[in-house]
Amino acid sequence: MNILFINSASRGFGGNERSLLQVADTLSAENNVILAYRDEEVGQRTPITKYRLPFFFEGDFYTIAQLVRIIKKHRIEIIIPSKRKDYAIAGIVSRICGIKNMLWLGAMRTLKNTIPNRLVYDRLADGIIVNAQQIKNKLLQSNWISEQKIKVLYRGIDSAALDKVIEQSVRPAGPTMNITAMGRLDTNKSYDLLLKALGILFTTTPEADIQVTILGEGNERSHLEQLIEQLGLGQHVSLPGFTSNPYPALASSDVFVMTSQSEGLSTALVEAMYLRNAPVSTYGGGGVGEIITDGENGFLFNHGDEETLASVLRKLYLEPGLRHRMAEAAQESVRERYSAEKVKEEMTAFCQQVMNR
Repeated sequence: MNILFINSASRGFGGNERSLLQVADTLSAENNVILAYRDEEVGQRTPITKYRLPFFFEGDFYTIAQLVRIIKKHRIEIIIPSKRKDYAIAGIVSRICGIKNMLWLGAMRTLKNTIPNRLVYDRLADGIIVNAQQIKNKLLQSNWISEQKIKVLYRGIDSAALDKVIEQSVRPAGPTMNITAMGRLDTNKSYDLLLKALGILFTTTPEADIQVTILGEGNERSHLEQLIEQLGLGQHVSLPGFTSNPYPALASSDVFVMTSQSEGLSTALVEAMYLRNAPVSTYGGGGVGEIITDGENGFLFNHGDEETLASVLRKLYLEPGLRHRMAEAAQESVRERYSAEKVKEEMTAFCQQVMNR
């Protein structure tokens, strides 16, 4: 197959971009895969043939014309857009060129019954790829999207690469519990919730030997730095910024915390689980309930409930055996479901299904 992925992200490289490129790279072994992108930070991370385009707005004539040229040059059969702006552009281009258009949707989204939504998600979309059953159920609540258009495809992880990280890393010995969180420093990620929970934890358990690293960059940095100072967490929390290779940090971490208000099934969460982190997450992660069973391979709590989060983190600190069992169970739960080979097979089959429809 000849496949064109497009990504108009303008704020750097996030989890959605990482999972998209991973699938694109995997498919490129047996297919002709092309990427159209906006941010150089995205384009530089893949060896596949790629084109940088401006993606000014949904009706950007220049970008549309360039995509048409790319499609004709590489005889593209199916286009896979991955951002909201891309959906409209890809829909227009697919109809101009007579090819299929499959939306890559990685977040919970309630669609209002409007003409633009019907056009983008129904009339101009031949398929929709989501990474959690919960997201599919949310889409079906619209009552005007056909169920056969939607495919739940759990985004793969590069288990071979992660196994090498595990082999090369050594978890620090000693009583310290290392906690990692990762993602853009924005309001949706709700890192202030984690900081407030830590404030409660250290008030009741001041002797706790806990170190927290929040990987990422964004416009909430100054607010989070102020909150760290207000809560007296300077000796326990660090904000080292964005890293292109978070795996060594995750491999030396004991617990991964996701505090997002709304999210798809986070690739960072899945990778952290594979790297033997005990996961603690809000229910706000779109399909998190499909991979974490509360109390068995991780812990779940309601967004905004810093008391419960503090209690869970305290329990994991005071019971190292529980922490280790949770981490092992977490790794086992993602080992098979998220293999790159399985994702490639399911993605290829759905592409063929859409093309033959």
